[in-house]
Amino acid sequence: MNQTYWIWYPGDFAIHQGMLQNFSREERGMQWPAYWYLEDCYRNVKFLKTYQLKNATSFMVRSHQPGYVTVNEQKYSLNEPINLTAGEQQIVIYVFSAKDLPCVYVAGAEIYSDASWVASNYIQERPVGWSAMFTSNTDDPNQIPYRCRETFPKQIVERAGGKLIDFGREINATVRFTKLSHPIQVCYGESVAEALDTVNCYYQQRDVRENEELPKRAFRYLFIPDYPDGQLEAVATQIDLPMQNHGIFKSDDPLLNQIWQVSLRTFKLCSDLFFIDGIKRDRWIWGGDAYQDNFINQYSFFNEEVDRRTILALRGHDEVRQHINTIVDYSLLWIISIYNHYEMSGDRDFLQMIMPRMEKMMDYLLAQTNSLGFIIGRPQDWIFVDWSPIDKEGPVAAEQMFLLQALKAMTVIKKVLGKTADAQHYQQRFDQLKQNVWKYFWDEASGAFIDSYESKRRHVTRHANILAVLFAVADRRQQQLILERVLLNDRVTALTTPYFKFFEQDALCKLGQYDQVYQTIKEYWGAMVEKGATTVWEEYDPQVSGDAQYAMYGDPFGKSLCHAWGASPVYLLGRYFFGLRPTQAGYATFEIQPHLAYFQKLHGQLPIKDGLVHFKVNRGQLTITCDRNGGTVISQGKRIPLLANQPVVIPIACRRIASKKGG
Repeated sequence: MNQTYWIWYPGDFAIHQGMLQNFSREERGMQWPAYWYLEDCYRNVKFLKTYQLKNATSFMVRSHQPGYVTVNEQKYSLNEPINLTAGEQQIVIYVFSAKDLPCVYVAGAEIYSDASWVASNYIQERPVGWSAMFTSNTDDPNQIPYRCRETFPKQIVERAGGKLIDFGREINATVRFTKLSHPIQVCYGESVAEALDTVNCYYQQRDVRENEELPKRAFRYLFIPDYPDGQLEAVATQIDLPMQNHGIFKSDDPLLNQIWQVSLRTFKLCSDLFFIDGIKRDRWIWGGDAYQDNFINQYSFFNEEVDRRTILALRGHDEVRQHINTIVDYSLLWIISIYNHYEMSGDRDFLQMIMPRMEKMMDYLLAQTNSLGFIIGRPQDWIFVDWSPIDKEGPVAAEQMFLLQALKAMTVIKKVLGKTADAQHYQQRFDQLKQNVWKYFWDEASGAFIDSYESKRRHVTRHANILAVLFAVADRRQQQLILERVLLNDRVTALTTPYFKFFEQDALCKLGQYDQVYQTIKEYWGAMVEKGATTVWEEYDPQVSGDAQYAMYGDPFGKSLCHAWGASPVYLLGRYFFGLRPTQAGYATFEIQPHLAYFQKLHGQLPIKDGLVHFKVNRGQLTITCDRNGGTVISQGKRIPLLANQPVVIPIACRRIASKKGG
C-alpha cells in the first residue's frame, strides 16, 4: 500500500512552527518574542500533479483550511469524493489561511499525496514538504502530536513558611494542584535558591486554584509561600515529542555514566520540533546551539527530521533579510551545518531543496567581505563567537575560520549536486581567503593566530586557534604550536561556556589529546554533576559558588541550567572514544578507531544510518559488532572489516587517568 502524507509548501511547516517557538519566551509575567526578523509560512498555496490514468478512479482532498480543487480546470469542493475517468487528469488544489499552515491530504487508490507533488506560492513551484508525523487523514499538521506523561514530586518539605516541592530533576511540564485549602502563589525554580526567591524567580503564578492547569514551564522546584500547615498534592505533566534514543554508555566509571545521562537528558529536553537553546529562559532556536546539537543527535537519537526542521526554521524563505539570530557566525554555521547533516544522513534530496537558500545566504555573506576576502560585521550585525573577551576590532580571525569552512561546505555540496563550475568558484574564494588568513592573522612569534590585525594589539585567545585546528586551516607545524602555546597553556584565558568547550575539546581530540579531554569531561562537566546538576548549565565557572553561580546577563537567575550547547560529552565520547565516524555520506562507509583503554568494563551502543554499532569492554578485550556492513575497525595500524553481526575482538590495555583533583 502506498504511503500518503499531508503536504505543504516546502519548508513552511518548519517556518510556521519555528515562528511560534520563537514567540514562546516568558519572563516574570511578560511574553518576550525573539528580537530578530521572523518569517511565517506562505498563506496562499496551490498543489499540482498530472496523472495519466488507465482506469476510472476516485479520490478526496482533505484540508483543515478553505479552498477548492480543479481537475482539468473544472472545480470541485474539498472534503468530498471526486470521480475521474481514464486519461490525462491535471489536478490543482487551492488552499489558503490567514492563521494556520495551508496543507492538504489527498486520499485515493491511484491518486494520493506524497513527495511527487509540486507546491506553488504563485511565484515558484517546488517539490512539496511532508513529514512522517502526519500520515493519517485525521491528522492536522497544525496540531503537534505531543506525548503527555504525568510525574509526581520526589519530596515536599516545609521551608521558609511555605512548601518546597522537589520533582527530583529538571522537567518541562504543566502543573496542577489538588487538596488546596485556599488559592496559592507558585514560584518556579531550576534551583532551590530561585524557587525561594519570590521576587526574582523567572516564573511565578498567583491566585492558583484547585485543578487549575498552569502553563508548560521549565523547573525542578516549586515553592508555595505562606502555606506552612496546609496539605496539597501536585502533579506535573511533561509534554514532549517522543524520540528514541539509540546511544548507550554504561561503564565502570560512575561519574562518567552520570555525565552521559545528564548530557543526554539536557539534549532531549531541548529537542522537540526543533533544537532550542534552553527550556527555561529563551526557548528560542539559535544557530550556534543547533549546530552543536546536530553532532550530539548523530551519536544518540539520530533523528534526521528534527535536524532538517531546525535548519529550515532558522533560515526562513529564500530571500535573506538579516543574519540568523542577527549573528554573523550563526549564518556561517548554518551553511556548515547542512554539510554536517548530509554527512550524517546522505540526504541528497534535502541538499537539492535547500541549495537555493544556501546560495542566497552565501551571497549575503560574501557581500560584506573586503578586498582581502575577510568578512566584517556591520553596525546591525552581532559578531558573537563566544562570551569570553575577544579583540573584535576590524576583521575577526574566528569569523574568517567560520567563513573558510562555509566555503568548503559550499564547494563539497555543489560537487555532490553536479555543479562543477559553482564548486570551482567557491574553491577559488576559499583558496584566496586561506592565503590571506595566514598572511594577516598568523603570528609566528606567538605561534598562534591573533584575534585582530587592525587593532595592532596582537591579542591571542583560544577561539580562532581552536577553529583553525578543527577546520584544518592550520598546517601540521602550526597545529603543534597552537597545541603547546594556546590549548595547553594555562596563561591563555580559559573558556567558561560549554559552547566553546565543545569546539575546544573537539580540536584537542583531533590533535590526539585524549587524556586531556577525558580529564576535562570528568572535571568540568563532572563538577556540575557533583553540584547536583540534573542537566548541563549554560555557563560554568569553577571559581564561582553559592547563589552567585546562577547569575548571568546581570540577572540573579539569568543563567539557564538546562542548555543544549552543554551536552557535548555525548558527541565527544561517541566520536572520539568509541571512535565512530562516517567516511562517506549517510554512513555508506564508516570507520571505528576506538580509544577505550580508560575502562575495564563498558557496554556501549551508537547509531549509524539504518543500523547500530555495539561495543563491549571486558577483561582487557574490546568486542565490536554491527548489524549492517560497510564499516572498518582501525586498531594498531590495522584495518579490520566490520561485517554484519560478526564480532571484531581487539585486545586493550586498561589504564586510568588521575584528575587534577586527585581522583
